[in-house]
Amino acid sequence: MLSDLWPQYGLTITTPRLELRLPREEELAELAQLAGIGVHRPDERPFLTPWTDGSAEDRARLVLQGHWSRLASWSASAWQLGLGVFRHGDPLGVVTLRARDFPVVREVTTSAWLGLEHQGRGYGTEARSGLLTLAFDHLGAHCARTEVFQDNHASQGVSRKLGYEHDGTSVDARGDEALVSDRLRLTRERWKRQARPAARVAGMAACRPMFGL
Repeated sequence: MLSDLWPQYGLTITTPRLELRLPREEELAELAQLAGIGVHRPDERPFLTPWTDGSAEDRARLVLQGHWSRLASWSASAWQLGLGVFRHGDPLGVVTLRARDFPVVREVTTSAWLGLEHQGRGYGTEARSGLLTLAFDHLGAHCARTEVFQDNHASQGVSRKLGYEHDGTSVDARGDEALVSDRLRLTRERWKRQARPAARVAGMAACRPMFGL
């Protein structure tokens, strides 16, 4: 089976409403089409990724390429785990956990997108919480980081709700505009004190060598 050679395919995070796991090829196509339809309104630009540029097919193909690239470039010293977010088998979006030199540094970074029609229902918070359960409770992370544009109020709200604290700023080019992002940090100690949805992780034991553990 594929999971015998690539054990991340056997890794599943289950929360009260959601299931997070690597998508199979047909599911990946559905996720790509979802992104092609839109992950934010056309008059917004809450991410560095230009989600409104090009056609729906162009955006869908970028999702495919990003997924395949994460799998192909995986190493124990630098990995990116992009999990599909599913509810009753229907794709809602993707959450990504990434790290470099994790066995030494013990820090992870998160990012996410949801299809526009699935936003505003708490799925983003629940999915990120499930991802952080994997990071802190099963991988042994010491802290989690994220960077959010200051005008991305939805992502700011998710991060604050989960206990992230301000950890400085960074500046990126968004088109011809210099835009400030908040760097946010969540420590293991603060995570343990946070109220959060229950999450169950299955299939982690076989994956440990892939994470350098």
